[in-house]
Amino acid sequence: MSDNLWGYKPTSGHTAGTDLTGFSVEATDGSIGKVDKHSDEVGSAHLVVDTGVWIFGKDVLIPAGTVKGIDIEHRTIFVDLTKDQIKGSPEFDKHKHAGDPGYHAQVGGYYDGYRIM
Repeated sequence: MSDNLWGYKPTSGHTAGTDLTGFSVEATDGSIGKVDKHSDEVGSAHLVVDTGVWIFGKDVLIPAGTVKGIDIEHRTIFVDLTKDQIKGSPEFDKHKHAGDPGYHAQVGGYYDGYRIM
C-alpha cells in the first residue's frame, strides 16, 4: 500500500483544519453523498461519507489520497473513484476503524488498487 494513500495530495486544494463536514462528494461519474466525518490525522487522513439511499444508507471510509480536488466555495469534494468502486468498498465500521490496524489495512488495500496517480 502506498504511504501517501492516507494523506491529501498537495494538488487537492485541502488546507489542514478545514471542516469538510457536510461537503458533497463527487465520484468521477456522479454524486455519492455527503461527508459525515473527516480526519486530517497524519498517516490516517480520510473522509467518512454518508451515501444516503444511493447504496442503502451505507457509510464508506475514503482515504484522503483519493481526493483529487476540493471546491470550498461550492462545498464539494472530488475523488478519483467511480460510484461502483466506492459501492464495492469494505463496509465502514466505526468500532473497528478506531482501533484496528487490520481494518485500516483492508480499506487501504482496496482503494490503493483503484487510485489514479
